[in-house]
Formats: sequence, structure tokens, C-alpha cells
Amino acid sequence: MALNPRMADWRARSVWLVGASSGIGRATASALHAQGARVVVSARSAAALRAFVDEHPGATALELDVTDAAAVKDAARKIAAQGALDCVVYCAGHYRAMDANAMDLGELLRHNQVNYLGALYLLDAVVPTLLAQPPDPRYGQRGHISLMGSVAGYRGLPSSLAYGPTKAALINLSETLYLELHAQGVGVSLISPGFVDTPLTRQNRFRMPALITPGQAAQEILKGWAQGDFEIHFPKRFTRWMKALQFLPYPAFFAATGCLKKA
Repeated sequence: MALNPRMADWRARSVWLVGASSGIGRATASALHAQGARVVVSARSAAALRAFVDEHPGATALELDVTDAAAVKDAARKIAAQGALDCVVYCAGHYRAMDANAMDLGELLRHNQVNYLGALYLLDAVVPTLLAQPPDPRYGQRGHISLMGSVAGYRGLPSSLAYGPTKAALINLSETLYLELHAQGVGVSLISPGFVDTPLTRQNRFRMPALITPGQAAQEILKGWAQGDFEIHFPKRFTRWMKALQFLPYPAFFAATGCLKKA
């Protein structure tokens, strides 16, 4: 059942991807550009943004630190001044594995600032703009918001003390946004990747099952938008197992994840 309008025609549609200097964000921006979208990419790395624009004629780069609320709002104003904003994708992320016996408060707060607060700053900047726009005749919606969650947010996992809670917050936030905005003509989707070969996951020292490339992840995201999905999770051969953990009672859940900890 489609919970959002099916977005398959990206020609001349304006998409702002925040956190698009590498990994899934960059690959998704590239895939949208290939589909004819007017892509705006934001990240902290000016060099990475310039490289993207050089490789994707017509794309626009807007350097941005997502932890700076005023800068996010200013960037949103600049983009809105150029015309309707059809889709906003929050891809910015920070990740370091962390255990409870080696807590680092600075790292905990950094995860919160980038993964969660940055999303709030973006929403504060763009939601009023989207609600004020007339509906797009192709899809009957005023705009669309996608937030990058993770299967790590489904339930508590070993070594995910800093990362997992921020992704769990984004899952809850996305669900609430859908309830609040869908009836007002703004689509909301949650992207829940499994393991994707990015600069963040290359830090992991364990085998990552069903590892896919950023390009494969981008195609899954476009497919999910085209199907009108609320949650776009991939690869299914892995994420379905992760979803099953959500239904386990605590004794079974802790036993299963305890095995992961010992592995």
C-alpha cells in the first residue's frame, strides 16, 4: 500500500540533499541528477561539493554545517528564493562505535548534534516553506521530506551506544511527521539502510552481512519513492531479519543480541 504519492518522474524537480559529499547522499544525488532533477547538494566539505558539481553539470553546491541552526535556515532561504522545493533529503550522519565501558561524552553529543539536531534544524527551516507551496500537479503534494535513519535504530545493539539512539529518534520523528504533515500535502519517508560501503561503515572491524554499494542504495531509495513507500529499507535480505528483532520479547531479544556481542 502506497503511503505517499509515487514519485518516479524527477525531471525538473528541485531536490536538496543535505549530507551529500560522500556515501549514500552523494550516490542518491547523482542518481537523481541522472533522472533530470535539479539537484542542490550540501555538506561541510567544499572540495567534495565542487567535485560533485564538476561531474554533474547543472547541479548546485551549498556548503553547510548542519550543526549551525542559523546557517541551515539561511541556506533554506537561498534555495527557496530560487523556486519551489520539491524534495528535501537529510543524509548527514556521524558514526563511531561505542561501548558503555568506554563512554565518550563528546562523541555522544556529536552524534546527537549531527544525526538528530541537524535534522531538526533542517525541518525548522523547510517545513513552513513546503506548507506554503501550492501542490505539484504531478503528485498532488506540496513537497516531500526524507530522513536517513538506520536499522541500528530499530532496537538497542552492541557497540551502538552513540549511534543507535540518534537513529531511533529519527524513526520516531519520521513517524510523527508523517502523521502531522501527510494530510497537509507534504510527504514524509524514512530511509533505513542496512550495511552500505561508505566512509562511516569502513570503520567497522566486523563482517558486515549483505553489504551493498552506495549506488545500489541510491537505486533502492529511488525505487522506494517510486512505490510511494513510507519506510524504504534495504537490502531486504538483511533488513527483514533486523525487523524481526522488533517483535522479540526482551528475554529472547537480549539472548540474540548477546550472541552478537560475543561474536
